[in-house]
Amino acid sequence: MVAGGSGQRFGGPKQYERLGDRRVLDWSVAAARAASDGVVVVVPAADADREGGVAGGATRSDSVRAGLAQVPAEATIVCVHDGARPFADMHVFQLVVDAVAGGADGAIPGIALTDTIKQVAADGAVVHTPNRAEMMAVQTPQAFRAGVLRAAHLADSTATDDAALVEATGGRVVVVAGDPANRKITDTDDLTWARRRVQEGADMQERPGVQEQPGVPLPAIRVGQGFDIHRFSDDPARPLVLGGVVFEGSRGLHGHSDADAVAHAVTDALLGAAGLGDIGEHFPDTDPQWKGADSLQLLRHAVALVREAGYRVGNVDCSVVCETPKLAPRRATMQQRLSAAAGAPVTVKGRRAEGLGALGRQEGIAVWAVAVIVAAPLDE
Repeated sequence: MVAGGSGQRFGGPKQYERLGDRRVLDWSVAAARAASDGVVVVVPAADADREGGVAGGATRSDSVRAGLAQVPAEATIVCVHDGARPFADMHVFQLVVDAVAGGADGAIPGIALTDTIKQVAADGAVVHTPNRAEMMAVQTPQAFRAGVLRAAHLADSTATDDAALVEATGGRVVVVAGDPANRKITDTDDLTWARRRVQEGADMQERPGVQEQPGVPLPAIRVGQGFDIHRFSDDPARPLVLGGVVFEGSRGLHGHSDADAVAHAVTDALLGAAGLGDIGEHFPDTDPQWKGADSLQLLRHAVALVREAGYRVGNVDCSVVCETPKLAPRRATMQQRLSAAAGAPVTVKGRRAEGLGALGRQEGIAVWAVAVIVAAPLDE
């Protein structure tokens, strides 16, 4: 847990600012402890005795090295997390750890960029406009193979995050779906937002939900299940789209829209959770306006309907059953695009039918999704 900064941009050590009944750092540590076998907290050197932590260094990388030296040698996976990110939940920790356990040298949570990015020279002139689709905003926690992370820090190099050091040594770092709520406290506006979020959570404990009908309170949490299935198309020119990603060289699915079965199942689950019917009611295949439609746009529309109903998306988990194609190489991109459309973490798991039935005979693809939505404050 890296909390060794002096907070020059903030105007003081932001990690000690109050956030409800705890400090920012206390929230961050509690999240890390819930997701790990142990936490090493790095704080400013002057605070080490008082906080019972490890004395940090002059740079972020120096502080990480100081903390890494206190991690038990038998640890196989190490997460590095910013002490100023109080809202990272178990889900994000699990995603990065699972990616490393699955073979990556490192894993980092990423959020899709919504604004156009410009590379600008010192005089203010635009030098280059990068492709936004190829760029992401990166968060923590970041997980690494312990040996790889230790080796990356041997050169005493400095970087803005540990993934950059691992990348520089040739390590393979993958991106998993981040969480828009996992926001870093950098300035006073961020702290104001965080305090409002904590207060809304406290208010929600006292008020289970907004009113759907007079005298009938909505539950604070609702769960929905979605399902979609498509057969493979006979049209060789039809692309295969899953989770907003085009799988080049694979047979496309038959359908009225782009036949993105993953996005359809997510949309169906969200509509069901909010009690808004199913995807067929809102986007019927008899309506010409949905002919060839981008299914991520349908998902965004469903998210707007969920918010109108007084809820926001918590998370969605999908199981995709198919013999082909292999999802693993594109899974991180699928999760990123679905999460951006849903405004919340969406995870995707690939499953095989083991040769059984129509799916096992490679006649089509089926997807099951489970969505959680939570009651939103009245002023959202």
